[in-house]
Amino acid sequence: MNREQRERAELFHQLHAGPGPLMLPNAWDAASARVIENAGAKAIATTSAGMAWALGYPDGEQMPVQDLLAACRRVCRVVGAPVSVDIERGYALDAQDTGNLAEALIQLGVVGINIEDGTEAGTRTLAHPGVLSERIACVRRIARHRDLPFFINARIDTYLSDLPAEARLEETRKRALAYVDAGADGIFVPGLAEAADIATLVQWLPVPLNVYAGYPGAPGSQALEQLGVRRISLGCGPMQATLAHLGAIAAEALDEGRHDTMGKRMLTPAQANGLFRTSEHEKAGVQRYASRAVASAAATA
Repeated sequence: MNREQRERAELFHQLHAGPGPLMLPNAWDAASARVIENAGAKAIATTSAGMAWALGYPDGEQMPVQDLLAACRRVCRVVGAPVSVDIERGYALDAQDTGNLAEALIQLGVVGINIEDGTEAGTRTLAHPGVLSERIACVRRIARHRDLPFFINARIDTYLSDLPAEARLEETRKRALAYVDAGADGIFVPGLAEAADIATLVQWLPVPLNVYAGYPGAPGSQALEQLGVRRISLGCGPMQATLAHLGAIAAEALDEGRHDTMGKRMLTPAQANGLFRTSEHEKAGVQRYASRAVASAAATA
């Protein structure tokens, strides 16, 4: 860990205590991360579903972990803002595997993760909270060993499970406090939408509450701020909208022979190129690789 990474980690913590909620329009690859950063985002968080779809996999830890790391490496290369990565349930059989993944992400420059308890495979039954508690504690030990204030956002899936509606809030409270005791810095509850439940949970929690707003009709940031929410995630919503827009462009071209939808809003090539900067070191590496490739092709011709 270097000084710059520690400073980004400290900034990420501070952004959860800023004058307003931290807004995270989640990214799924290097290009989306730069577009979001260029739009003014102070931090970048990835969407596990969006990243999986971008690489041709369904959501739910179906993407190979090496593909996850490669995608995160590219995101970290192109942005200067703090980066937090969604690792679903930890891509692991046990807590140590999750810790190893966190260690690899830290080495890439990542300063936080989102990790969930989730439901048992093929069901809507909540996983035992002890599983996530162990994984959080393992990641926290690794981060402390590196003297890095790594931000662990613990996702609780009570509102996405088959738990009776009247039991969800209390079960969320119990799990949240257990995860905080294990080392979580924030709590994320997708599906939590009722104002009264949000306000109550905010009062119960000693850490920032993260709410999901990546769906039509979601409460606005001002309303959520008034309820005490400190972090707002759009999750896979931006990619869902992007894929739908691409589908509309393709259908219009294929079915009608027109491209009006595409032409209404698009970057120029110069604007797109301007999102990215290649360092002299990277340029030299590309040139060396190209030279070797040309030489190899000539030798086999």
